[in-house]
Amino acid sequence: MALAFLDGLLDFLTGSDWTYLILFAFCAGDAVLPALPSESAVIVCGLQAARGELSLTWVLVSAAAGAFVGDNASYAGGRFLGARVQERLFHGAKARKRLEWAKGFLKDRGGYVFLMARFVPGGRTATTFTAGLVRLRWPTRFGPYVLAAAVLWATYGALIGYFGGRVFRDQPIYALLLAFGLAAIIGAGGEAYRRTR
Repeated sequence: MALAFLDGLLDFLTGSDWTYLILFAFCAGDAVLPALPSESAVIVCGLQAARGELSLTWVLVSAAAGAFVGDNASYAGGRFLGARVQERLFHGAKARKRLEWAKGFLKDRGGYVFLMARFVPGGRTATTFTAGLVRLRWPTRFGPYVLAAAVLWATYGALIGYFGGRVFRDQPIYALLLAFGLAAIIGAGGEAYRRTR
């Protein structure tokens, strides 16, 4: 079942002239709909770049640009639609105090939080939406950090796929399993580090 899914994802992402646009859409949409398999898509495209099917440069550009656009869409949602959310969820004194805490936390540690959240499933949506909700300044406190996070994340995913593709050049399923295994180990290590901090 899992191998059939990976095979299908491999065909879908590289059997089209629209591959880079599809990758961009997955990465942009993931910030708003975290169920989209954007990280898997980046890894698969990195693997296909190692096999000569795609350009690694365009995989990196498409993934990073999509991630950046998606994070900004989530921020805009928090900023422009968040008032309704704020009225419903933050109407009591205790809730307003939590919102002020979130605002202060993002102002103090915004850069670090955005970089770390980019690698946590669902974390990027929560932090970027909240940043818009508390009206964190875009040019100085939000934009540069999510741009850096998007580039790092895209590079991480594409290079893991690329490495797997180089090791198992003629066996794409083994390459995918290796790449996803590495991503899981790195993700678990990051989560363990975060919990101990």
